[in-house]
Amino acid sequence: MLQNELFNTVIQDFNTGYWELHKDPEREIWSEKFCNSLGYTIEEIETTIDYFLKYLIDQEDVDVFRDNFFNYRRNAVDFKQYIKIKSKKGNYKLFRCATNDELPVNMKLESHLIFFFEIKIEPEYATTKDNFYYKETAQMTATGSWHVDFIEKKSFWDFETRRILEYPDDYIPSLKDSALYYAEESQEKAADLFFNCAMVGTPFNTEIKMITANKRIFWVKAIGKPVYNENKEIIGVRGVFQDIDEIKKKELGLQKSIDIIASQNSRLFNFAHIVSHNLRSHTSNLSLLVQLIEDIEDPKDKIEFIEQIKQISNSLNITIEHLNEIAAIHTNKAQEKKVIKFQDALNVVTNGIGQTISISKTKINIDFSQLDKINYIPAYLESILLNLITNAIKYKHIDRDPIIDINTYIKNDKKYLKISDNGRGIDLKLFKNKIFGMYKTFHRNKDAVGIGLFLTKNQIESLNGRITVKSEVDKGTTFIIEF
Repeated sequence: MLQNELFNTVIQDFNTGYWELHKDPEREIWSEKFCNSLGYTIEEIETTIDYFLKYLIDQEDVDVFRDNFFNYRRNAVDFKQYIKIKSKKGNYKLFRCATNDELPVNMKLESHLIFFFEIKIEPEYATTKDNFYYKETAQMTATGSWHVDFIEKKSFWDFETRRILEYPDDYIPSLKDSALYYAEESQEKAADLFFNCAMVGTPFNTEIKMITANKRIFWVKAIGKPVYNENKEIIGVRGVFQDIDEIKKKELGLQKSIDIIASQNSRLFNFAHIVSHNLRSHTSNLSLLVQLIEDIEDPKDKIEFIEQIKQISNSLNITIEHLNEIAAIHTNKAQEKKVIKFQDALNVVTNGIGQTISISKTKINIDFSQLDKINYIPAYLESILLNLITNAIKYKHIDRDPIIDINTYIKNDKKYLKISDNGRGIDLKLFKNKIFGMYKTFHRNKDAVGIGLFLTKNQIESLNGRITVKSEVDKGTTFIIEF
């Protein structure tokens, strides 16, 4: 028996019967209160799960309770369930079963507990009320239940499952057609969860996308557990799923808003850091040179320092121009978006750098068949194309002419632009975290400035998109823009 004063106090407050489970079934205990609630003394009843399943519990409840019981004993999966138990007088009493998580305090117990709370109801209304409340609860919570029987080789759906999945009442579900019930991106996950549950008894509780007979894709919370026979063999899988599409979309929308705010704060912090660092380096040099000039009397030396001041001044002007470009991205977000064709934006870019393309013998392959237009700020789309194309030409491989592949596509309802080249590539092990940094360069080109990719990333993120890169040295680079 448990020798825990806190536990005993809680049990007294509960004033209910319970079972105390152990890995060794011989050590399992039924409390005196539980036996008394059925009209028995402990000496009058066989306190084993086999006896309970065979003689005491209503046979309508036995399958679900057996599943819950063994999952709880083996995997500590808490459960709650209403069951009817036969009393000594021969009538059935209704109980609400609950497990350790029902305890009002967090107690670390060696054993697992199942509590039995007796529900007082009028006998003549019990059956009709149970059925009514089940249907009402299922409809109000948009929760359907299902069962796959490995012995009979059949699948079963309740009325709410058919309603949610938009199948007719006479539709007969089949395990062979299970892929039809899940969105394409969720089919592999669904198959893995079901396989592990069916083969090794691993229960699952997950969020996944399903698809109705009318091709509506929606989010559900899916729970499944194995069904065991008296020999502890898995003979099926049963579970429930709840339509959480509206809640999930709000959650994803909120997360997107949080990500946008975090991204904006990050860009603001980076901008402040760049302004502080870059301007301070120039102003510090200017201040030092001014002090030196004041202390020098030789006119020739002063002229030399003045030339250095001019160089610093020019660099400062360039830096300020770059910072203005960055600031413009954040202040010009109110620019009107327009539906623009990718081909039109590309034509503007290639017309402007036609000479560069011709001299470098660059070949550009285009495929806009999957997505030919997008609602975007035209100047930004042209700037993105310009920076990525000129980068591909500027950092071409010394042994081959540049080939640039540009294509668009849609995946999981998201729109993408992909630009690949066969240039020198970038060593991502060295530069992965610096690729989109300001004034970061990865090759020894004299004309490399390190501002283009920084501006491109800021333009994309200012419109809530993102850019990723894949690259391999001597093979080329691929940029993927998610709009």
